[in-house]
Amino acid sequence: MKKSKVTSTDIARVAGVSQSTVSMILNKKYNVSFSKETVEKVETVAKELGYLPPKRKARKGTRQEKLVVVFCPNLTNPYYVMLLQGIESRAKEQGFGLFVCNTQRDLKMEERYLKMMWQLRPLGIIYTCNPSRCFMDLVEEIAQQIPVAIVNNQNEKMNVDAVELDNSKLGRVMAKHLLELGHRNVAYIAPPLTARQKQRSKRVEGFLKEYEKAGLKENVIIKAAKEELDLDVAHIDSEYKIGYELTRELLKETRDITAIVGLNDMIAFGVMDALYEEKIKVPAEVSVMGCDNTLFARMHNVNLTTIEHFVIYKGRDACDIIMKKIASHHSAYSEMPPISTYHVEYEPKLIIRGTTTYAKSKRKK
Repeated sequence: MKKSKVTSTDIARVAGVSQSTVSMILNKKYNVSFSKETVEKVETVAKELGYLPPKRKARKGTRQEKLVVVFCPNLTNPYYVMLLQGIESRAKEQGFGLFVCNTQRDLKMEERYLKMMWQLRPLGIIYTCNPSRCFMDLVEEIAQQIPVAIVNNQNEKMNVDAVELDNSKLGRVMAKHLLELGHRNVAYIAPPLTARQKQRSKRVEGFLKEYEKAGLKENVIIKAAKEELDLDVAHIDSEYKIGYELTRELLKETRDITAIVGLNDMIAFGVMDALYEEKIKVPAEVSVMGCDNTLFARMHNVNLTTIEHFVIYKGRDACDIIMKKIASHHSAYSEMPPISTYHVEYEPKLIIRGTTTYAKSKRKK
């Protein structure tokens, strides 16, 4: 005859205490105090009766879930949505799920998400931008336990894997195009150029270097949004408004420009609308240029000249790096996991469409 399993009720009957007391003692619930004698008595009886604690079932969606965490500064710029698209397509192919942390460029929120990683224990972490400088030590500490990849600005010194973007090169490509078209007096519209968002400044610096080489640095007007703007939660039209409002401000100050550059496509769209309201023709009177080659830039009525730097591919590459790191940790080739750092970089490509042409003074008769 099969021996029946010993239960907490059996222990309670022999020990002369309640079943709830037995349950709390055996489950180490020390928030309720019991005398030393009671604890010892319950544990002794449990041992004598051959009590076996029930096996805990693993909760679905926790340790068994193949999870990759993605840190994004916002989800209002199509650039980050494109990166996510690349990451997700590769992750899906490999059977991984994504957990997206939208930090909204808020330091407290970024820190909160980072500290969650120790409990969440994903198989990998991808940053779609540079981590805030004050958390780099924490990111590198996490990277020792969990594979981390960053889509970052080149020249940032980080001991983690990176899909690199030379923002300075993007700025130089933009400047060379306008210089070839004879644009001597130009403006550059940008979001806040803060130390935290160094990639923005790098893009502007690259642009200025090319104009400096041509002896025209003083002919470039840089208009950047106020730093406080980054403290607000980004709305779907935040960067569009930067382009629109700063262009309106620029036109009140001067009309002696033949081209305006937006740091990204969303800003360039705002620039174009502000020019349209002032009845300034694009590109006949003022050329406009963006960067990122987002979906909207390709639309027939927009037809924006921009820079392609293969954003979706970068998302896929960042995910590939994570997958390689995970595989190396499970490799049987060595007793210890290999230490390696991956770096991937794409050459930017100028996409000439209908919003740039020769400056009026250089236009062929």
